[in-house]
Amino acid sequence: MPNKFYQPFDYETFRESRAPDEIRTPFQVDRDRVTFTEAFRRLQSKTQVFQSGEYDFYRTRLTHSIEVARIGRGICEYLRAANESLGSDFFIDSELVEALGLAHDIGHPPFGHIGERKLNELMGPYGGFEGNAQSLRIVADLIYERPDNPKGMSPTRAFMDGILKYKNLYRERISKDEQGNPVYPHNHFLYNQQEDCRAFVFGEAELPDDLLDSKNLNDFKSIECQILDWADDAAYSLHDILDGIKAGFIGVTQLKNWADGRPLTTGQSACLDDLSKLIHNNSIEAVFSNKIGEFIRACGLSEVENCMSSKTNRYRYQLNVKSAIREECELYKTVACDLIFLSPQIQKIEFRGGFFLQRLFDAYYENYIGNSRRKLKILPRNVSGWIDRESTEEGKMRRICDYLAGMTDGNAMRSYKRLYDPDFGTIADLQ
Repeated sequence: MPNKFYQPFDYETFRESRAPDEIRTPFQVDRDRVTFTEAFRRLQSKTQVFQSGEYDFYRTRLTHSIEVARIGRGICEYLRAANESLGSDFFIDSELVEALGLAHDIGHPPFGHIGERKLNELMGPYGGFEGNAQSLRIVADLIYERPDNPKGMSPTRAFMDGILKYKNLYRERISKDEQGNPVYPHNHFLYNQQEDCRAFVFGEAELPDDLLDSKNLNDFKSIECQILDWADDAAYSLHDILDGIKAGFIGVTQLKNWADGRPLTTGQSACLDDLSKLIHNNSIEAVFSNKIGEFIRACGLSEVENCMSSKTNRYRYQLNVKSAIREECELYKTVACDLIFLSPQIQKIEFRGGFFLQRLFDAYYENYIGNSRRKLKILPRNVSGWIDRESTEEGKMRRICDYLAGMTDGNAMRSYKRLYDPDFGTIADLQ
């Protein structure tokens, strides 16, 4: 039975049309094209919280993405069953949301959050770096890494719109300091070159002036993107806590010390008390697995009107999450940030990751763009070719950034050692 929630507008593909698939829906094709690519496989060796490969049971970007995809599917299935406006022939496609969950982090660089911050700092004069914008760049332009030139996957409009967590361009978010110097944005932007992507997802719709405001446009999301956001929040708020407990960063004493003197609400205090009991009783894994279901069942839908709601049902609905569950989620995220990400142990690892990226960036800049008299071809031939074909410095820097962002943690560390450690590597090394 056809799903009337989606129309030809939603299935239209970016830049190139697709031949009809006799077995798979267009959204299943989107999902499969992500799943069977090198960019997706690399996530198994990219840091989520703790450096990939350090221990077997910590989450990586890959396991996190699989969990987000499954939670997203669960939300779609729950909404279809629980919401009267949805039914057997009118529903949010769970395989589309699954595809978004699998793809949402493929643009994130090595070394977790510090990798994203460091690349954005280094790329400040050249259009910045943003993990979500890079995910869009991969699916639209790079996912098939051909030797002559990378190529995108011709995503559907609905899939591409779901990737667009933020919709403001880099240049739209640059401000000035008191001396008139540019202040580059830290995050939450698209690359300037992705304006055609934004135009495509809106189908050339005329956006009202109030929506073009930077914050408002970044908050304007399709229902699938809203579901992906909540699935992502649910996954990392719960699972970062679990990994932090297993790693010894979060315990009863640490929680008590963290909570002392904080203006917590009654609900937040109750959550922390429950968390302390679970840690003490060693029952955290089972209970937090059930909490995934609570986070899914906290979702509901309401209808809205906006400039896109007449074009597509994807903008006719808003995801609503129960306030108590959202408050619990935000509490877990804050605890994880303060007790894990801001801990000296993790900060030292982040410093090291940022140092590796800085030195690699410097080496690639010097040999491909800078004023060095004798430039060396220290990147793979295909990457050197992509850089050489770019006519502007900004274009060349974007290609270097693509290469750095695509590295795994291990690949970045090995590349650093091959360039700067005289006792590491041989002429027979392939990478």
